[in-house]
Amino acid sequence: MPAIPQIDLPLIEAFSSIQGEGLLVGCRQIFLRLPNCNLNCNYCDTPFASTKSCLLENPPGSGTIIELENPVSLPRLMETFSDWCAKAPGVHHSFSLTGGEPLLHADLLQECLPVLRKLLPIYLETNGTLPDQLETLISQIDWVSMDIKLESMSGEKTDWELQRCFLEIANRTQCYVKIVVGRETTDAELQKAAEIVSSVSENISLILQPVTIEAKPGMGTQHLLKMQDVVAAINPNVRIIPQTHVYLGLL
Repeated sequence: MPAIPQIDLPLIEAFSSIQGEGLLVGCRQIFLRLPNCNLNCNYCDTPFASTKSCLLENPPGSGTIIELENPVSLPRLMETFSDWCAKAPGVHHSFSLTGGEPLLHADLLQECLPVLRKLLPIYLETNGTLPDQLETLISQIDWVSMDIKLESMSGEKTDWELQRCFLEIANRTQCYVKIVVGRETTDAELQKAAEIVSSVSENISLILQPVTIEAKPGMGTQHLLKMQDVVAAINPNVRIIPQTHVYLGLL
């Protein structure tokens, strides 16, 4: 095997678990959580500040955590992940790059992704607001899970054209769009999101994810079904999928 470049990657945590959201729900992944975010959404339940150490689960799926000094060297990570894949072949579907916002580290990821991708495909979880950074990485990404952040939920103004631009790039690989919705979500927002997705491709799935409050969906089923009606009138490729990992008590 060629020598792995000596790259150091800042991580909050690395662990093995199932994907609890979106189209790959139920698939086992190796999650790499990177620090920092360019947004500050009201409903965010994930700490994303930089940390002095990376929490590494080992062995995978055990819940046993060791600490590694940050940033963590790519050779050290690859040694661990290669061992995981050798001992449980076929278990892991992909690496999930999550955050925070992973694309804030696009320069480092340009060097890391070709190495990681030799072991497993790359799945990017992103807020869909950094198209220039995505452009530099899209050839090394196999899946994009893109959020459209609605102002009613996030408290951040939705830049619709920026998100359209991002989705046009993401559509070069396998992608879908996820929208966190709640009681505050308006029909106008849902219609605009559906129009943008459909304008890029009718083949892109749109996931409505009810906001999670105290480990339960923060809105009623009937309300969700009415939201699906609104979206389906524009984009029939719409599904309702909650955060399933929360109900299972998983990371």
